[in-house]
Amino acid sequence: MKKQSASPVPTASELITERIAELGDWRGETLGRMRRLIQEADPEVVEEWKWMGTPVWSHDGILCTGESYKKAVKLTFLKGASLADPDHLFNASLDGNARRAIDIHEGEEVDASAFKALIRRAVELNRSTPSKSPKKPKS
Repeated sequence: MKKQSASPVPTASELITERIAELGDWRGETLGRMRRLIQEADPEVVEEWKWMGTPVWSHDGILCTGESYKKAVKLTFLKGASLADPDHLFNASLDGNARRAIDIHEGEEVDASAFKALIRRAVELNRSTPSKSPKKPKS
């Protein structure tokens, strides 16, 4: 008797693509556009799927998450409070000590070049911030 092979586990990128397709409206289009801009700004970005269904983009640590709600697509930058935002893209979660977010509502567009510059600043911040993970002992 031949064993059936288990269906392959989808990658984070595949799950994000599925989420975008599932949304099937302006939210899917918006999340897909922002994903493309993230990838253009940082071709080495890593896509992850965390917290039971949240798209996450990382490079030397988490850059941002992408969540979809009924009336907004929210991009939350974990270290947003430490990022320069000369174009004033952050419009949500402005009171916290660490996070900042961009809420995009139906019909709104985020300036592509300003957003890509923000992603590049987030990458640089992650690279310059020491990791909080314990250091391995020298052999």
